[in-house]
Amino acid sequence: MKISLKKYTLPLKHTFSISRESHDFQDSLIVALELGGKTGYGEATSNPYYKITVESMMAEITVIKDALESFDFTTPEVLHQFLVERGLTNFAICALDLAAHDLYGKIQNQPLYQLWGTTTNTYPTTNYTIGIASIAKMVSKMQETPWPIYKIKLGTNDDVAIVRELRKHTDSIFRIDANCAWTAEETIYNAPLLKDLGVEFLEQPLKADDWSGMESVMHHSVLPVVADESCIVETDVEKCGLHFNGINIKLTKCGGLTPALRMIKKGKEMGLKVMVGCMTESTVGISAIAQLLPQLDYVDMDGAMLLKEDIAAGVEILADGTVKFPDMAGSGVTLWQ
Repeated sequence: MKISLKKYTLPLKHTFSISRESHDFQDSLIVALELGGKTGYGEATSNPYYKITVESMMAEITVIKDALESFDFTTPEVLHQFLVERGLTNFAICALDLAAHDLYGKIQNQPLYQLWGTTTNTYPTTNYTIGIASIAKMVSKMQETPWPIYKIKLGTNDDVAIVRELRKHTDSIFRIDANCAWTAEETIYNAPLLKDLGVEFLEQPLKADDWSGMESVMHHSVLPVVADESCIVETDVEKCGLHFNGINIKLTKCGGLTPALRMIKKGKEMGLKVMVGCMTESTVGISAIAQLLPQLDYVDMDGAMLLKEDIAAGVEILADGTVKFPDMAGSGVTLWQ
């Protein structure tokens, strides 16, 4: 098996701001695994919150490159276990795991969703994310991309007022993501006001480790609450089940499709709503997320839509929110550059 690594700096259409950071570019690592004339592609983006850079991921993978290239590849799951045992971060494992799944699907000549026994007859519509900005700018972004569901990033001193103003310009569903910026008291107070403004659910309102606060929110919030920063790896799902109504799984954070599939299964067994989210990946990462669509209640896979320039072809999200799956095996990814 041959491995290659390449760093991309993905330009965004607009400055993207959440409660704790802003950026105009997204650094991303693309991994290619080649075997038997087939090439699988995977991706993981850098993330300052988790202290992950493309350079740090490349350094991790380079250390085990010889072992990887001599590895007897049979299934993505076996490779994933090997990577975990080698002690790589979940972000680096994600890039490799996504490439392994794409490669495996191409070797088997089937799309991943088909290999997993699902069909694309029904699936949830992705939300489109509106980052924190002036109200005029947020409205302009909505007008630029009319969409049935918007995820609104909040974490300011005027959050409810912002949603009230945005509601004047669209009838679309709103989902609110405060990225850990609220207290339990704020969340409980804001929830009925936001519900009246057509908000469907709240995502990670409190700090990731504020479990007592989330217990209070669970008992008193009139809106469902979905875990993000509190649900990173497989072992978090059970605890989240006692404090949230749903979980948002990020492939980069949990370590790829292999653990994500197990987290989806566990979440459903616990009666949780299950969502998969993105980290402003290109079409490489988004195409991997799309393979999970038939298994999900909600999805946030607008990463490639937020880019000024993409780097790959694969699963395509059309203007009406429907998803076009390519006539290709694996994740359906072809790298352009």
